[in-house]
Amino acid sequence: MRIGFLGLGKMGAPMAKRLLGARHEVTVWNRNREKAEALAAEGAEIADTPAEAARAGDVVMTTLFDDAAHEEVLFGWKGLPENGLLSALRPGALHISLSTISVALSERLTEEHARRGQAFVAAPVFGRPNVAKEGKLWIAAAGRDEAVARARPLLEPLSRGISVVGEQPRQAHALKLGGNFLISAMIHSLSESFVYAEAQGIAPEVFLETVNSALFQSPFYAAYGQVMLHPPEHPGATMELGAKDLRLLREAAKSRGIRMSLADDLAEIFAEAGREGLGGEDWAVGQYRMAQRRSAADRETEDAAQRI
Repeated sequence: MRIGFLGLGKMGAPMAKRLLGARHEVTVWNRNREKAEALAAEGAEIADTPAEAARAGDVVMTTLFDDAAHEEVLFGWKGLPENGLLSALRPGALHISLSTISVALSERLTEEHARRGQAFVAAPVFGRPNVAKEGKLWIAAAGRDEAVARARPLLEPLSRGISVVGEQPRQAHALKLGGNFLISAMIHSLSESFVYAEAQGIAPEVFLETVNSALFQSPFYAAYGQVMLHPPEHPGATMELGAKDLRLLREAAKSRGIRMSLADDLAEIFAEAGREGLGGEDWAVGQYRMAQRRSAADRETEDAAQRI
């Protein structure tokens, strides 16, 4: 199949490479052309604009960073609507959004594609870059049945499984935000548990192995715990990305009259991390460091009070 693939960051590049490996004809675009050129050796064609990538096939897949990037790339690259993806995508073509975006933007894209006679499937992915490289992401997909059926053969080379959430694309994007919230909540609980264990003279790795064996038997807890205790050389998802996803979650919840108190508390921690220069840290590592810093600050305050 002929595919236009836009966005070649830490997640997009390995996904595009897997599609090439599955013998699809892939035309890639990225605002940093060097990342696109790196895939040329794998057989990819390179587009100069989002519109050119959209015209290259009957399907386009996007892995762009945030809502602002989508606004620019889809609706008017460099201020020119004719260079944007939407204006070049023909009626009947399919757009698969692999990104984590706001529910509000997902709703807008659904309406815009319908107005233009184009199909739209939301298919945000769960997994870090190493999982994307292995083709073992889990994908939450939503859209009309026929559109999801068209998307499935392209999603399968990227994933170990696909959950079809519903017929409204917004549902998949909402689910992804909820899932990322649970990741932050899990990391937060692990972080405070590790700080607690250290204060009791228990090695965090011993705590993790014991509790995970006794209670969860979760590869996810084990993997994130190891990332926290043995920081990777290159971050996967960053604290900045986590902060963005929490903001989108809280906006989506508010739009439905729901308040999420833990999400509010975590948002404060992420904001504090940003002020302390930890925005570029690995998501899991940054949350652990914030728990350590907050605990140390509390002890200093208590010691100062006792000296008075």
